[in-house]
Amino acid sequence: MIDYYAYATPNNRKVSIALEELELPYTVKVVDITKGDQLKPEYLAINPNNKTPAIVDHDVPGGLKVFESGAILVYLAEKTGRLMPSDAVRKAEVMEWLMFQMSGVGVTFGQLNYFTRVASQKVPVVIERIQTEADRQMRVMDKHLSSRDYLASTYSIADIAMYPWLAYFRQNIPEVFTGRPGVIQWMERVGARPAVQRGMMVPDVQR
Repeated sequence: MIDYYAYATPNNRKVSIALEELELPYTVKVVDITKGDQLKPEYLAINPNNKTPAIVDHDVPGGLKVFESGAILVYLAEKTGRLMPSDAVRKAEVMEWLMFQMSGVGVTFGQLNYFTRVASQKVPVVIERIQTEADRQMRVMDKHLSSRDYLASTYSIADIAMYPWLAYFRQNIPEVFTGRPGVIQWMERVGARPAVQRGMMVPDVQR
């Protein structure tokens, strides 16, 4: 059994989707970041970086703790032998696009959301710089996805990492997606998967 410590953000949805795709038994432990749950000593013992998500895998004697969404995806894929190719070439391809999301899209779109929608002071030069980079990343993905179904050779943790972020920003910053048919078709393809639909609803912080 896996304890899944999470809140309702795109980074957390990555792990929810992976757990659903892999059909692993798990228990949701909501960490309400609006109330400071991530700063409690018992959670810091699991994730010293005081962010979500994190997991504790009780299938491992003593309970194995893993934090950082990308590390969790890799761990779950290797644990099950699924969603990650075994041969070096195809595995490298998955890791490339996983890192593209982790160090690129996640950072850039997070900043775009903050500086255009959240920040009390709008700084044009900052917004322009981030918008330019977001547009560049979208061009890269759109060109890549215009001739293939998934980010790597097959559906993988790279797609799982990317989808929740783009789904969130398609709702909140739709103009970034204008004229990106490759990305849109990929989103529809991935979003139609039942496990993705279930994972996008976890955790339900309203319950």
